[in-house]
Amino acid sequence: MKGFFIVLLLVAVFLASAANANDKKEHERMENAGKVITEIINIPDNIPEGLLDKAKCVVVLPSVVKGAFIVGANYGRGVMTCRGGANFDGSWGAPTMMALEGASFGFQIGGQATDFVLLLMNERSAKGVLTSKVKLGADASAAAGPKGRDTSAETDATMRAEILSYSRARGAFAGVSLEGSTLRPDGSANKNLYGKEISAQDIVLNGAVPAPPSAKELLATLNAKSPKNKS
Repeated sequence: MKGFFIVLLLVAVFLASAANANDKKEHERMENAGKVITEIINIPDNIPEGLLDKAKCVVVLPSVVKGAFIVGANYGRGVMTCRGGANFDGSWGAPTMMALEGASFGFQIGGQATDFVLLLMNERSAKGVLTSKVKLGADASAAAGPKGRDTSAETDATMRAEILSYSRARGAFAGVSLEGSTLRPDGSANKNLYGKEISAQDIVLNGAVPAPPSAKELLATLNAKSPKNKS
């Protein structure tokens, strides 16, 4: 009997250690997302300010840890934050963890990293992504986002797109097409981050939890750069 209780104790210790490791991983991903958006916003030829001001939500999928295999051939993990309020016109709020799947991002190892940033431009795309898996180009129209003073920022394709996407690899920042990929909430990662089962919709739309400290840079950067929705 004593041996049985020792086994139970070891199992409990193992599960607690695994939970702590997962919690740390999600917070690191959140912090990396903050670094990525800060660096991208501060480069000269970045996301056009007018587009960011019209975006309802921003998704950041970082791959910034040296030697890590964060974004692979079939998936990427990151975070999504939206403007608060019923009309998405408030401050940027508590993020939900997200998963991007099905695209050929390629392998980034040995310090070579690719970061992805997606702008969700209307309420339909924002609420769709928060409640279910959305296929880019099918369930939501998608386009490669223009950058800087790119004249294509006002093209019909850009103006009609519900989701605009960008990538940054080896110092080069550009719009990238992610059509055919799927974007969905990452429920298990949200549980690790917030310590309980909670839906992406409750996090973002219902203000069910405060933003974690690890989201400080992400939210501070977005609130400083684009404090108001100008759509």
